Amino acid sequence: MPKRTVPAKVPVRTATRGPTPRKKEDDQVVYIDTNSAPRVMFSGEDLLVEDLPVGTRVIYPKPPLEGLANPGAAVRYALNHPLGTDPLYAQLYPGMRVTIAVDDISLPLPPMVTPDIRQTIVEILLELLDANGVDDVHIIVANSLHRRMTGPEMKRMLGRKIFDAYYPDRYYNHDAEDPDGMVHLGKTNHNEVVNINRRAVESDLLIYVNINLVPMDGGHKSVTVGLCDYESLRAHHEPHTIRQSDSYMDPAKSMLNKKVERMGAIVQSNMKIFHIETALNNRMFGPQMSFLTKNEDDFTETDRLKLEATRWALSKMPSGAKRTLFHNIPAQYELVACHAGETQAVHSKIIEKNFEQYMVNVRGQSDIVICGVPFISPYNVNSILNPLLVQVMGLGYFHNFYRGKPLLKKGGVLILTHPCYDKFDHKHHPSYIEFFNRLLPETRDADVLRAKYEEEFARNPSYIEMYRRGNAYHGAHPFFMWYWGENGRQHVGKVIVAGAENAHVPAMLGWDRADSLTEAIAMARSHVGPNPDISMLHHPPIVMVDVE
Repeated sequence: MPKRTVPAKVPVRTATRGPTPRKKEDDQVVYIDTNSAPRVMFSGEDLLVEDLPVGTRVIYPKPPLEGLANPGAAVRYALNHPLGTDPLYAQLYPGMRVTIAVDDISLPLPPMVTPDIRQTIVEILLELLDANGVDDVHIIVANSLHRRMTGPEMKRMLGRKIFDAYYPDRYYNHDAEDPDGMVHLGKTNHNEVVNINRRAVESDLLIYVNINLVPMDGGHKSVTVGLCDYESLRAHHEPHTIRQSDSYMDPAKSMLNKKVERMGAIVQSNMKIFHIETALNNRMFGPQMSFLTKNEDDFTETDRLKLEATRWALSKMPSGAKRTLFHNIPAQYELVACHAGETQAVHSKIIEKNFEQYMVNVRGQSDIVICGVPFISPYNVNSILNPLLVQVMGLGYFHNFYRGKPLLKKGGVLILTHPCYDKFDHKHHPSYIEFFNRLLPETRDADVLRAKYEEEFARNPSYIEMYRRGNAYHGAHPFFMWYWGENGRQHVGKVIVAGAENAHVPAMLGWDRADSLTEAIAMARSHVGPNPDISMLHHPPIVMVDVE
């Protein structure tokens, strides 16, 4: 079948099988025909170029929304025209105590070019606070049970001027294990405990600066999760809640979100909060690497040369060097929306912008879904994507990148491409090592793991010390990461990882292994039937689906 020529930015819609998607301008859907180019996908720190079967549906991200021309002006306008509350300047007075909380390094992914939007916002806030006589100001990284950010990471996030003036006494990481640093605010009518950072609670005003990278971010989650402790977090980061979240990216159908909102209502009743939320576009790469986000049918000769040069260079580098290279390529994200004021009013506006950027309309579910797992997740910035985090990306995030219903049919096959290194970062993920090597050989049952081992890890003095004094994720964190894949495990009939460099890791995770994507698809056909509907989510950047 000859490939049609179409104007730029209009999706190609050629097919040799299956229904043609509804012709909407925002549908980024391609059906592979016999003349189509091979598709590029991430596999850890490598790029795969694969021929997919004829008729495969490839779902591409939408083009980036237009960034705001003057982010600073947009921030100032939001502060002066907030939703559901008085302008920020009207809430300030000399001698008051103000705390600014900011999202940690898990957002955005990868870290964005400097100045980070948080730097832009905090600089404006500090200028406004100073003009109104407010000098008791602390800046807290809302890292919850994530690892502490390092000094250089904090300097990069807010800039040298703020770092030099405030770090470490007035610019620091939240400590969920500080016995004097948390305040109990109460319990919900479902007996969910709400404990929040003392400095934030005892401030006259808490200003939260949020980046809403995906629809599950922001809202009450910012304070209620970012500044809580283990006792509060475990109320919703548990298997039953995750199984009832359909999906995390659709807040209206997420039990996780419902619990956080219940707990957030208690926070709201005990604290004065001014919420600032931002939405970014998905312009992940600059001109040199932007070919990775394109439809391969539209590659120019230059794009093909860049791809081959990149793959050749990566093939000559050891895995650690490749990882460092990718982590040092900042994302070119741009601000597309900023709103401020009352938490829920602000959040609803930003969620609309997230959906506008990420959601792609597709018709019908698939028997097989293919995802290339990249080098980064929210939990391994500047470190390795260990086996538990590969599981989080596949069953936790990629499976949940939908609104309405999953892209994959119940009992279908999820194919992931990743080397599945049996490697862990001892500084960032020490409790993961014990979880993977000691607990998973005994059981993969999330309920058993929670009942039998979670509190042992959470209360382990060594893990607490590494969380508080080092840069380690909390001892309970690998449990939360395992639970995060729970609704995916309940839905997916089989997971096959293509290109795993060993058999050990897939077996520990309960997955099958294939040497290549072609072999993985053949294995999947034996599970779902000889003529399956196949879809591929083309990451990067983020793409989510509205399945009709």
